Amino acid sequence: MHLRSFRLAGALCLAVLLPASSGLAWDYEGHRIVNQLALASLPREFPSFVHAVANAERVAFLAGEPDRWRNAPDLPLKQSGGSWTDHFCDLEYLPEAGIDLETVTSFRYDFIVQFAAGRAAHPQNFAPIDPARNQDHTAEWPGFAPWAITEYFGRLRSAFSYLKVFEELGTHDEITNAQANIVALMGTMGHYVGDLAQPLHTTKHFNGWSGANPNGYTTWRGLHSWVDGGIIAKAEIRTPALRPRVGAAEVFSLAARPDKRDPLFVTVFDYLRTQHRQVEPLYQLEKAGKLGHGEQPMTDEARQFIEARLLEGGRMLGSLWLTAYRGAVPDTYLRGVLIKRETAGRAPAAPAKPAATP
Repeated sequence: MHLRSFRLAGALCLAVLLPASSGLAWDYEGHRIVNQLALASLPREFPSFVHAVANAERVAFLAGEPDRWRNAPDLPLKQSGGSWTDHFCDLEYLPEAGIDLETVTSFRYDFIVQFAAGRAAHPQNFAPIDPARNQDHTAEWPGFAPWAITEYFGRLRSAFSYLKVFEELGTHDEITNAQANIVALMGTMGHYVGDLAQPLHTTKHFNGWSGANPNGYTTWRGLHSWVDGGIIAKAEIRTPALRPRVGAAEVFSLAARPDKRDPLFVTVFDYLRTQHRQVEPLYQLEKAGKLGHGEQPMTDEARQFIEARLLEGGRMLGSLWLTAYRGAVPDTYLRGVLIKRETAGRAPAAPAKPAATP
């Protein structure tokens, strides 16, 4: 079965067997933890409205939003990334399509064209697609998580740009709405950053080792689900214990690059590659019987591995939020429009026309 087909079949099984909050990334609890740790990583200068109780809870709640979209029957939504392709990026498939990991384009659709051409040029590297298991037409793709995160970053930076102008020249309602948009973008964006903190979202070995297996790693089809939520539940990993350990958010460089690639995309892609390096250590823990599934006792190694991934995801997310805030400049077009509105509101009324002479 092709890996995309397996994802679809697996989702159908999970929809029957697991609660509605369960997913194919971190379960809802794991995604909440990542978003909550990201909030804890922010410096005092970050806008305080984000930390208001209702807004902080909304940021945490929206960590699960893209997984909820999976329950919709709309195939165009599924293909768009709402259900599948924006949640992962199986890194091995890029070089198998002839794409250099050092020069991957930051433009989503350029990448799609390049990958399609590379897949056609190297058919021996890719399993045939079963049309019956590819109703949403996503089986052709390796996943687009780095592009999705970069696009959300752009939306968030834009929202901070217009918030700054509304704070200067806008109404109370405009400021409130702009703040609500920022909270929504932060929360939803966090889902995809959290996805890439889970190493199995970076690899074709996403649910048991696939293909040649010289090290004898597990092919167990419950591995992904266990890493997503089983360990968190069994080890009782919770935000309060992790919050003091999350690193402070940093600001990423947005300086132009000689290769013309978007600098934020390169940072996100490097994050993907860093998490991918944890794939084999994860399989090694499972092989050693240290992941705590079934009758195995929970081990410190399993707990520490998952906690480290959640902490890295939280700090990365907080850094992206902080970079969007610091990198936002006031929206000059909007500022001009609001100045004209304000000026028009202060203009003296035009004198009445004299009455016509009888």
